[in-house]
Parts: sequence; structure tokens; C-alpha cells
Amino acid sequence: MSQQPKVYVGYDSREDVAWQVCRHSLLRHASRDIGVFPLRQTMLRELGLYTRAVETGASTEFTLTRFLTPYLAAHEGWSVFVDCDFLFTADIFALLDTLDATKAIHVVKHDYTPRQSIKMDGKAQAVYPRKNWSSFIVFNGAHDRVKALTPELVNSAPPAFLHRFSWVPDDEAIGAVPLEWNFLVGEYDKTPRPPAAIHYTNGGPWFDNCRDVDYADLWNAEHDLVLAGRRA
Repeated sequence: MSQQPKVYVGYDSREDVAWQVCRHSLLRHASRDIGVFPLRQTMLRELGLYTRAVETGASTEFTLTRFLTPYLAAHEGWSVFVDCDFLFTADIFALLDTLDATKAIHVVKHDYTPRQSIKMDGKAQAVYPRKNWSSFIVFNGAHDRVKALTPELVNSAPPAFLHRFSWVPDDEAIGAVPLEWNFLVGEYDKTPRPPAAIHYTNGGPWFDNCRDVDYADLWNAEHDLVLAGRRA
């Protein structure tokens, strides 16, 4: 797949700083050109691509819009969705260059029980099959299962159908990604070497009550670089 990959970062108006840092870390480590875009629900609604009723119980503004990623990428090559509460410490091409083109999607196949009942910003922690698999997804735009993920389906399917990847009924079509590409802070023990993609799933250093989470120093350092770039 020779097309330039596109990454869509979930955008939540309450966490603009998280999107800024995630984007910066992606671009800073990428060894080749890559497009990084915010997945804004307001814009998708204006374009008529997202028409679901407002999800009052949704934990983020991109809870379901993430599944529009391959459609937005015009079903060309690899496209990536990632939650905004990620920090990349490695080149994403180190992952993309190793993927199996016969698979529909690639995810980290977490199998864990949340250690906390409350997650970021005081929200309740939900427990369900394949939890957090959808927080970092690499879509294969050439695969029939991904091509079938149209706005019509995203706007009508039950949330569980989407998040549990019921639209990819063949488990063999879901490729496994190493844990370090979606490392859940607070759910896994801190590692001596920083993971490639750090996921502050229970709240990151931009929240007052999460200033001291694992790898907070790395996020703060990246944030400093974002601020320095704005001042330059």
C-alpha cells in the first residue's frame, strides 16, 4: 500500500490540548509524510456524514464517529483512528510497515479487567467484550469488510455492534498489534522503556487529578514542545 497513510485523532472540545499533543507526537516521530487530522463531530454533522442523535451518555464526542475513518480516507491504503489521549514515542511507520494486508483491521487485542471503576474526568468505567480495542484501529481500505463500513451503517448500527467489531465476523480478519502500540496507563504496570503509544485511558496529565500518572513526564515534555512551537 503506497498511498500516504491518514491518521484521524478523536477530537473532544473538552480536551483540545490532548489532541494537540497527540498530533505533535505523531508528526515528530514519523519518518515519512503522514496526514494527521482531528475527527470533529461538529464538522461531520455539518457535512451530513454523522446524523445520529446526540449521545448523552457517550464518554467522548468521538465515541462512534471513529468508525467513519476509512470512509473519510476514501478507502485508500491504511487509515488510522486513535483516541486523543495518546502520546506517541515511536515512529508509526515502524508499525504500519509490518501489517498484514490480508486483514481488515489491526488492533491491540486487550484482555483485561479495569483496575478502576472511575475513569477520566470522573466518568464511570464501563466493562464490555473487546474493551479498548477500538481506541486505536488501523483500517485496511482495500478490504471488503472495511469498504462496507459506510456512513449509513455507522449512523444506524447499535454502538455495541460497532465497538465489538461485529461487522468483522471473521476473527481471523482482525490482526493483532503488539501491546506497546496501545499501552493502557494504570491498567498495565509501568515498563522500563516507554511504550510506542501511551494511552492515558483513565485520564492524562491535562486533568488536575491525573497529574502524577505513569509517563506524565513524557506527556508534559511533549506539551512543552507544542507550546514552544506556538511561540516560535
